[in-house]
Parts: sequence; structure tokens; C-alpha cells
Amino acid sequence: MARLLKRRHFLQGTLATAASIGLANLRAEARKADEYVEAIVIGSGFGGGVASLRLGEAGIETIVLERGRRWTITDAGNTFSPYKNPDGRAAWLSPTTLFFDQAPIDIYTGILSGQIGNGVAVLDGAGVGGGSLVYGGITYQPTEELFYQVFPRTINYSELDRVYYPRVRSILQASPIPDDILQSPHYLSSRILLEQGAKAGLKTRKIDIAIDWDIVRQEIAGTKVPSIILGQYYYGAESGAKNSVDRNYLKMAEATGYVEIRPLHVVTSIQEANAGRYRIVCNQINEQGKILAQKSFVCRYLFLAAGSLGTTELLLSAREEGTLRHLNDKVGKYWGTNSDSRTTIISNRQTNPTQGTPGVIAIEHLDNPIAPVILEPFPLPFPPEGASIVLGQAITQPEGYFTYNASTQSTDLFWPADSSNNQKLAQALQYTYQLINQANGTTLAAAPDFTATAHALGGATMGQVCDTYGQVYGYPNLFVVDGSLIPGSAACTNPSLTIAALAERSMDRFLNR
Repeated sequence: MARLLKRRHFLQGTLATAASIGLANLRAEARKADEYVEAIVIGSGFGGGVASLRLGEAGIETIVLERGRRWTITDAGNTFSPYKNPDGRAAWLSPTTLFFDQAPIDIYTGILSGQIGNGVAVLDGAGVGGGSLVYGGITYQPTEELFYQVFPRTINYSELDRVYYPRVRSILQASPIPDDILQSPHYLSSRILLEQGAKAGLKTRKIDIAIDWDIVRQEIAGTKVPSIILGQYYYGAESGAKNSVDRNYLKMAEATGYVEIRPLHVVTSIQEANAGRYRIVCNQINEQGKILAQKSFVCRYLFLAAGSLGTTELLLSAREEGTLRHLNDKVGKYWGTNSDSRTTIISNRQTNPTQGTPGVIAIEHLDNPIAPVILEPFPLPFPPEGASIVLGQAITQPEGYFTYNASTQSTDLFWPADSSNNQKLAQALQYTYQLINQANGTTLAAAPDFTATAHALGGATMGQVCDTYGQVYGYPNLFVVDGSLIPGSAACTNPSLTIAALAERSMDRFLNR
């Protein structure tokens, strides 16, 4: 870190930039200095974690700008908001919680962020570690056949399978749930779904999960504060069992001495600077969201990793406001929900003594005659006995899009929930559930609900806004390395592993170039 601080210097704007940035920006430049750094990463989730580590290892001075705060695990087990009686730590600058219900809370830079779009609600993470702070640890690799239903064949799947998927799994320390933990009372609902799928003649399997199972055993033994075994992972895991990105990629990046993470820095603008560089303007805030200072950075290399919502909004705003004038009209398009759906299976047996984590097993109905689908246990707090909540995923088309709202200087999201493709996917899921119900004597509480997603993908997609390595067309040294690069679907899997693997692939290309 000392090397980074010692070698950093400041740039003053000059009259020579007047022609390109206009008089108003020239005056702004005259009022302040830009902090210069070789590379900036915006966002600290899976893509941002990969980019920052590889930049640091290459000796490239890097600043990571993250809107949220650090969430440091404490021995007392009081880092995160509880599910019962939640507080401001549960939601990002919101007067109410965003998940389960809308309980009133204090305004705070909490861990879960959301956006209500036309046709869908989107949830994502806020904090050092991004979406990895609030995900279930599911580290799921798509099959080659389904991968190429989404991604272009110019991406070599065998290379991902041989190099990049294993590299990510090794750093996240992802592995299947051990049998002794799966057989514990805390994973009863997962075992039941496993049994129901097998009885229906469907393929079932364990999934790699980025969780330290030894810590889960300590939770079971009572020597660690229970969190994973109680299903308390959407607001973070108190025991430290979740291998979120702040505990591996980002920790390793900071250890290089070339990477500095700056929490509570909300980026508001990306601009062209002179000599092919980029200017980033952001607000430094406190934990109640109050702006403490406005800052401006200039960098040679810029990596966007603010998630599908954040990256898309930054690029679309830059295009519409004229600060990145060469962005094409594909920005903000080709967005999807990864076909996330939620359903409750009702049976006449005990299902939920406690919760456990989601997605430790999957039912893979990839030969579904309508469309391939997968099902995963998706435990939520306080379900009634006899109810098993299930997450369904398929391959959605990237039919969503963002528009720019000049009056609010923000973006609006539109999702055609009733499109013919989405109706087809709903039918495919219903077909699979019918097989389960017929074999097990169960019923559905309601049809699959497609109105919310935690797997937003697209908005700055490969082949449209960027090449397959994430370099933005028309802008050398500007890269997208997060889920906004993916056209709407992670090929019938949870997307975190593929996001990180593609980011590893992009960084190899960038550094070897």
C-alpha cells in the first residue's frame, strides 16, 4: 500500500482540454485536482475481485471504488442484521427492508440493495464483496451444450472448463456439501427435494458451494454463532462460513501492496479525459448516506464491475450525457433475469425444523421437452411446516432494456414478464413440477413467481457493447468484467462462477496483451 500512496500524483486540468470537455467542465476542472492512478475498478463483487487481484499481482497501481461499507466478521456474531427485528444493516439507504417483508428500519448503508423495474424487482449486494455478501455460495458450472445456447462459440468452453472454472473454484474454496452435514436436521428440506426429484425419475446432484464446511460443523456443535444452519445468509453469515469475495480475491489483492479499496465511494459519472484516459467522479459518503466530499480520479485503465444495474446505469448515463460519446445504441439492451422463479411445494410431512443454505443440491431436468430447467432448494425464513420453497432457473431471452430518465438522471428498467419466451419457460417449469407432484403426492401453493431476481444479467453485453473479453467498443482500456457482460442468462445455472471465470479470462487477455 505504501508503494501505491508514494507513487500517486495529481493532475490539473488545462486549457488544452476545452475543445473536448466544454466550458462547464473546464471550469469544474479549474476548481479541483484529479487524483491519478493507473487503474480503477468500480465495484468489488466477483468481477471486481478478479480484476483487482490480477492487476495487483501485475504490479499495476489500482484503486477499487465501492459504494458500500466493509462488513468485518466479529467473534461476537453481531456484524449483520438479524432476520427477526431487522435494522438498517439489512438494506441500502432504504426506510424499509427489501426482502421477506417491508419492515421499517433506520436509513443506513445496508447490505442488500434493490431496484423496482417495470415487470420485475432486482436485488443485489452493497459492500466490499458486492453480490458475494448476499448470495448463497452456489458455484454452479453450466454444461457445454447449454453454454452455447447463450454464449458465442468464439468463447472456448473447453478452456473455461480446463483453466478458468477450476481457478475460480480453488480461490472460492467451493466444494459439495459433506454427507454428515446434509444428513443433519438443518438440511431436511434439501434432502426432501433430493428424494422427491429422484422418485420422479429426474437427475439430481450436489453443487459446489463456497462455504467453509468446518465452520458449519462448528455451528452445529454450538462453538460458532449459528447462521448458515439457520438460513441466515441473505444479510451475510455471522459465523464467517461464507467464502465471500472480500475473504479471498479482495484480501489477496490488498496483500499485493498495489491495490487500495475505498468503501463508501459512490461513482456518479464516467468521462473521457485527455490522452486516452478516463475521469471518474464520485461522492464519498458516510454510513447514513450523507455526502462528505466529491472526488475525481483519472486513470489509464478502467474496469466496470458494479453489477448489471450499476454498470449499465453508468454507461447509459455517460452516453446520454455525452461524457462517453462513442458508446453505441446497444447500451442498456439485452438484459435478463436468468429466468429466476420461486415456487412452494406443499407436502404432508415435516420439512423445516431449521433452514440450511440454498442450492446445495439441484434437480436437473435438462431434457425437459419444453425447455431445460433446474430446481434448487431456496429456504426463506419462517416457512410453515410442510412447505418447501424452490428456486427454478432456465434460459431466458435477453428481452429487457433500460432507458435513461433525464429528469432524475437515472435509468428505468423494463422487463416483458409475459413475453412468449417467458410463458414457455413457465410451462417448462410447470411440467417438471407436475412430474414431482405426481410421483410424490405433493402440490404447488401457486404457479412459479417470476417477479423478482437476484441474478440480473446484461445491459452491456458481449457482441453488442463489448467484445467477448469485455473491452468496450470504441474505448481502448475500458472493460466490463461483471454480469452486465452476459446476455440475460447463465445457461441454466446460478451466474457467479461464470461471471468470475469470464473475468479471469478477460484479465489474462488484458495482461498478456
